[in-house]
Amino acid sequence: MNMQAQPIRDGKDRRPVSARAPRFVSLFNPLGRRLAAAGLMGPNALLTVRGRTSGVLRTTPVAFVEVDGRRWIIATFGDVNWARNLRAAGEATVTVKRRTERVRAIELSPEDRARFFREVVGPYVKKVPLGGLILGMLGARDIITDPDAAAQGRPVFELQSAASDDGRARAAAPGSR
Repeated sequence: MNMQAQPIRDGKDRRPVSARAPRFVSLFNPLGRRLAAAGLMGPNALLTVRGRTSGVLRTTPVAFVEVDGRRWIIATFGDVNWARNLRAAGEATVTVKRRTERVRAIELSPEDRARFFREVVGPYVKKVPLGGLILGMLGARDIITDPDAAAQGRPVFELQSAASDDGRARAAAPGSR
């Protein structure tokens, strides 16, 4: 499979519908930020991105997947504020296990998100202890059971080091190298 993921900017691609995370997430986030900063929160990272209207830096725990040197973050609860902020900014800082890095974010198209859920997240979740249970508790089991439907409402961004290349955004689709 050799598809190129491109930033969605032309207005022709269907945008995920704005969403809100369940209430327990906002209650858990202060603890989640501390656990993620200490490297103790499993497959999660801290994302710091500038607010699209306020300009204020915002930090939130996000679902983080790293496979074969490639990294993605998933908006598990749909098109939430951090995803809209990241889409607008195009770059952020990600902290994984106490290591912070400036990154560019390339949003995957709905087709590439479905492929990502099938080919990357499915096998990845099977390796994570209680991975399927955790997805179920988050209301995101459809990422595994119906990746095409999940891809319509859950943004996914591939992260690339902001310092690693010549400034042009290049992201290969999941499964290609």
